[in-house]
Amino acid sequence: MKDIEIARNTELKKIYDIAKEIGLYEDDIELYGKYKCKISNSVYDKNKNKKNGKLILVTAISPTPLGEGKTTMSIALADGLRKIGKKSILALREPSLGPVFGIKGGATGGGWVQVAPMEDINLHFTGDIHAITAANNLLSAMIDNHMYFGNKLGIDRVVWKRCMDLNDRQLRVVDTGLSEEAKIVPRRDKFDITVASEVMAILCLASDMEDLKRRLGNIIIGYNKDGKEIFARDLKAEGSMAVLLKDAIKPNLVQTLEHTPAIIHGGPFANIAHGCNSVIATKMALKLGDYVITEAGFGADLGCEKFLDIKCRMNGLCPDAVVLVATIKALKYHGGVDKDKVFEENKTAMERGMNNLFKHIDNIKNKFGLNVMVAINKYSQDSDKEIEYLRNKLDEKGIELSLVTGWADGGNGAIDIAHKIVSLVEEKEKFKFIYDLSDDIKTKIEKVAKKIYYAKGVEYSSEAIEEINRLESLGYGEYPICIAKTQYSLSDDPKNLECNNDYMIKVRGVEIKNGAGFIVVLAGNIMTMPGLPRVPAAEGIDIDKDGNIIGIF
Repeated sequence: MKDIEIARNTELKKIYDIAKEIGLYEDDIELYGKYKCKISNSVYDKNKNKKNGKLILVTAISPTPLGEGKTTMSIALADGLRKIGKKSILALREPSLGPVFGIKGGATGGGWVQVAPMEDINLHFTGDIHAITAANNLLSAMIDNHMYFGNKLGIDRVVWKRCMDLNDRQLRVVDTGLSEEAKIVPRRDKFDITVASEVMAILCLASDMEDLKRRLGNIIIGYNKDGKEIFARDLKAEGSMAVLLKDAIKPNLVQTLEHTPAIIHGGPFANIAHGCNSVIATKMALKLGDYVITEAGFGADLGCEKFLDIKCRMNGLCPDAVVLVATIKALKYHGGVDKDKVFEENKTAMERGMNNLFKHIDNIKNKFGLNVMVAINKYSQDSDKEIEYLRNKLDEKGIELSLVTGWADGGNGAIDIAHKIVSLVEEKEKFKFIYDLSDDIKTKIEKVAKKIYYAKGVEYSSEAIEEINRLESLGYGEYPICIAKTQYSLSDDPKNLECNNDYMIKVRGVEIKNGAGFIVVLAGNIMTMPGLPRVPAAEGIDIDKDGNIIGIF
């Protein structure tokens, strides 16, 4: 059966019953139908004196077009922990409509390890991302309205972008204000995809409503002729933006097909944003469960680095263990094998591809000082010889390996990794960040580039240098950095998979996200508004006469 068929043929529990399992009652939740609900933010305050559960971060090697199954692994691990009697909770990101209708498809797991209701979660869910889009674009409208009615603040340069949660390359750069109305001045504008917007980052990093409003007010929308910042609070925009986000700030509760509680909230991409679910959801899950499984987007060089250097730094979090996901076919792909030949036995290619795996291991274990194990999403076509070869290589490095068959076997296919992770979280760690906040901006960028990406160094455009100098002169030099680059390679070149040559990270631009509290660094040719592929997933998505959706896998 296809994923959607498995999901439809699985009987879910009423969400109220799932809530009761983790100590939530009628006053703690707001129902969105039978199988999903919002959790009141007061729940954290009620449980704040409880001891935190163990936090397990799931990340991956550099992704390939074949898919490594990071979300599938996260769900399988949570279900597997329940199978061995542990109180586990998932804390995941919300899917974006961009990938759903673009190249990736749905983001709710696969096979017998899914979060449900799958169609709802992949589409409008509880409306969080739509609310973020509306709040973002309300600020855009207020900026232009202020300028229309006299521009009292003296806005000379607008840096705030509009957004929408679909892939649309036509909107990367647009000309607006072309109606020829007397007081409207045409200007060049840009769109981001919503999951890369600063409002999304703010929602995911805010601790509560007051913090959300403060962060919204701190958004830099532009500059006057003297180069002085103009903030969203100068337009008195933060209150109305927060009103649009009053429900979106509340985490969403759903379940896996095996009825494991899953808190799904926030959805920034990790290649163009910080790639983690909301702080509110993570902290709440840690009070409600003994083991919390969360994930960071794309490979460990992106989502994991940002989870640790941004999210953990800002909120005093630290994972007790990290699961690094890979597949045998992906290792061979990174070793230079064409994707249509990855199931052919090829230990030579696999050895080359393991360089990517070992670099991620080294980063997590030695650079960050965290406990790490490798989890392989196992396919029936995988060679026993290749698996044994990988196991021996990992043994040499003292790294535990688990073969997981959650896709086919549900939680039963993750019992081995569940036992191993319970042991791993008890080992001591020496967590450390890659850079200090006191480092200047270029030093931060170069530390990540050299330590995490294994680059020779960093090349900057003149525009990037100018913006870095300006931001430091304005007092923003001690912010963490959020590097936006391709997810397919440790380098900024998506075609440089093996990364055997000396390469530089090319920084073409820098953007301040003052409300979020970090600086975005644009590397290579990465775009913050993706485009659709030649054959988008949207072409295969449909609905029948009975209202059944097809094509979302």
